[in-house]
Amino acid sequence: MSVRTQPTESAPHRAGFACFVGRPNAGKSTLTNALVGQKVAITSNRPQTTRHTVRGIVHRPDAQLILVDTPGLHKPRTLLGERLNDVVRATWAEVDVIGFCLPADQKLGPGDRFIAKELAGIRKTPKVAIVTKTDLVDSKTLAEQLIAVDRLAQELGFEWAEIIPVSVVGGKQVQLVADLLVPLLPDGPALYPEGDLTDEPEQVMVAELIREAALEGVRDELPHSIAVVVEEMIPRENRPKDRPLLDIHANVYIERSSQKGIIIGPKGQRLKEVGTKSRKHIEALLGTPVFLDLHVKVAKDWQRDPKQLRKLGF
Repeated sequence: MSVRTQPTESAPHRAGFACFVGRPNAGKSTLTNALVGQKVAITSNRPQTTRHTVRGIVHRPDAQLILVDTPGLHKPRTLLGERLNDVVRATWAEVDVIGFCLPADQKLGPGDRFIAKELAGIRKTPKVAIVTKTDLVDSKTLAEQLIAVDRLAQELGFEWAEIIPVSVVGGKQVQLVADLLVPLLPDGPALYPEGDLTDEPEQVMVAELIREAALEGVRDELPHSIAVVVEEMIPRENRPKDRPLLDIHANVYIERSSQKGIIIGPKGQRLKEVGTKSRKHIEALLGTPVFLDLHVKVAKDWQRDPKQLRKLGF
């Protein structure tokens, strides 16, 4: 007797939120961008660059997966650090599934245990371990890491819903991540219109692109010290319809006057490069030519000052 399976049309549509957590620089933003297929989260080889939860939206015929990117959870040294950790915990409480990113090329350390311990306390939400950067290791090292990740959950008294090795750079198993996250989402209609890739306000995204360009190639002490605020975005008046121009005025804030020279560079060359590089990404994001006006300002010790943090959007 032949058994007929139900046609796939009858499978329910799913929609929900997943968030990637992990130590700083574990590959969370890179994975978000790869799944969405476009740059929505800033990536940098400097740890601790994500400060806002960016929602990347993956549209599929069977589901809508909304990815919430969080800052790396870490032992905080400043008020900014504490606020970033609060953002992470608030996000975990609201999502349908949590993906814990662990790089394949780094042995599990105290930072990973710190996060795993927190995850163990979240009983109801399914947790998926995503072992990233698998292109950087051989198969033996990868196998050892997968076993260590499995053991970590056992020691803390919970179970991974899935363990997925992935390499964004090598293009391996990226789609599998989405395939395995989708069944863990609740049934429901799409939550965002087709074509939307993020619900992050444009001004915030523009500021993040400028900050990403400003972070490139600067010394190690600067990443935490840079904040960018877009003061205004206004279409240039009296332009022909077929040649619009958007004027963007933005301030790059640093903590000390001595850092100004690092950002501006000799004869302003470095700031010019930041403007050129970020303008390309901004034009691609907004789909319009842009005039970018950048100024570097000092906001003394802003990471430790509640008033300054509020002003800079934290």
